[in-house]
Amino acid sequence: MNHLIAGLAEMLKPVQLAKVQETTIGIAGLGGLGSNVAWHLVRSGFSHLVLADFDRVEASNLNRQVYFPDQLGLLKTEALAENLLRINPDLNLELWSVHVTPANVHAIFGQCPVWVEGFDQTLSKKMLVEEGLASGKKVICASGLAGWGDTDTIHTLHWGSRLSVVGDFCTDVSEDHPPLSPRVGVVAAKQANLVLAWILGEGSDL
Repeated sequence: MNHLIAGLAEMLKPVQLAKVQETTIGIAGLGGLGSNVAWHLVRSGFSHLVLADFDRVEASNLNRQVYFPDQLGLLKTEALAENLLRINPDLNLELWSVHVTPANVHAIFGQCPVWVEGFDQTLSKKMLVEEGLASGKKVICASGLAGWGDTDTIHTLHWGSRLSVVGDFCTDVSEDHPPLSPRVGVVAAKQANLVLAWILGEGSDL
């Protein structure tokens, strides 16, 4: 018996749960944003995820990413898959332990109607947005999430019906503004919520 899905069936209508379970979501970058987005999506019933990241788990990741000390040195794709399968052992996960580039992004995420951006680098963010929008995907990005303090500055902007960006749009990661769990987590949760709302066709901010 799948306890997660049984519990969600008490909260979501059958048609809603079916939509969530049947939709494949692509997540590019499995750091503070991507790993937490995946965590929220799996707990919301999403069963098909495409996860892409070339990196390995480091000690500096543990303050905000969904990894554990005994996973240090593992590929993030493999470590995250291990953790997500503990929530729902029936997941269908496609893992890509590679750099995501214009040359391979469509091979990786082409089957996904929604692309979630979790990159650190601006050029990678820009690439994912351009390639995703050009191929008719819904793209959900982040900009400005470092430091601590007022989380009410974190909001969502929409450009048309296909691009949504979450963040405060000004606080870049720096020595004075490190990436820490609370604000990173808020942004990731809002990204995951946008995915859920878009798939269900609901949400006042869409």
